[in-house]
Amino acid sequence: MTPVLELETLSVELPLGGFLSRGSLSILKDVSLSVGRGESVALVGESGSGKTTLARAVIGLQAISSGEVRFDGSVVAGRAGFARLHRDAAMMFQDASASLSPRLTVGYLVTEAFRIHRQPMPDPAKTARDLLATVGLPPAIANRFPHELSGGQARRVGVARALALRPRLVIADEPTAGLDVSVQAEVLNLMADLRRDMGLAYLIITHNLALVRHVADRIAVLYLGRVVEEGPTAQVFAAPAHPYTASLIAAEPKPDPRRRREGLAIRGEVPSVLRRPSGCEFHTRCPMARDLCRHTAPDLRPTTTGRLARCHFADQHQQQGEHHALEH
Repeated sequence: MTPVLELETLSVELPLGGFLSRGSLSILKDVSLSVGRGESVALVGESGSGKTTLARAVIGLQAISSGEVRFDGSVVAGRAGFARLHRDAAMMFQDASASLSPRLTVGYLVTEAFRIHRQPMPDPAKTARDLLATVGLPPAIANRFPHELSGGQARRVGVARALALRPRLVIADEPTAGLDVSVQAEVLNLMADLRRDMGLAYLIITHNLALVRHVADRIAVLYLGRVVEEGPTAQVFAAPAHPYTASLIAAEPKPDPRRRREGLAIRGEVPSVLRRPSGCEFHTRCPMARDLCRHTAPDLRPTTTGRLARCHFADQHQQQGEHHALEH
């Protein structure tokens, strides 16, 4: 079956500004990723890894330097191509409140997509009420302005806007950012219910690994704008094949303060994309780096279990993770 979304060697480069600055800044480099129909895929990584840039490039808010975006098997290109994409794919922005115009009512905002794409809407008020009911909000919310909403309500309004034209793909950028734990759970349960009821596919951009464990079928790990590991979520968490993935998992906060963290710890700062390290770009922070890593860049290739990892010693790391999981 053709995936609903395919990214083929997607790259984003930004020109360097200033009188003395020439050349370009490579933000994303040769990113390939797919999202199946009804599938939930999470893209994770530290701040500055290029996650949000990738989301914006997919939806057409950021120019692509090279590579392709395909939706339902067709290449998305040009104004007409992205206009068609926007009817079948929607985005939930990281700052839900800031993404809502303060001058418009909630009712107008959740039905705005109908006007933009010139879709029939016989009764705008009823359409707004129905959309709000879908995300668990009362009809009275339609008459409010964004500044009158709580963080959880604004997030739900963002979901309602994304669902207006019944898309097949929703790109969710940090869908639980800025919310307390109880509201996070409500939003995640809502997303899961909508996925089940509407057959939605999700591309979830996040650094929240606890969220990924519960909502993603597959996970792709991004470092300095490159995918360094990809595979089924349960397998990746059980036995990561890349040291960066293992470090992210090891750094995940534990609910029990008496439990000591185990595994690898990330050290140092993320290198600048202006001066990418030679060889494996993670070797400057990797506690397991060897001479080969410092001089030769690894390719993204399958491991013995079929997952993808950009590491010379991926199979060894994966086996160590499997042994560690068996011991516990």
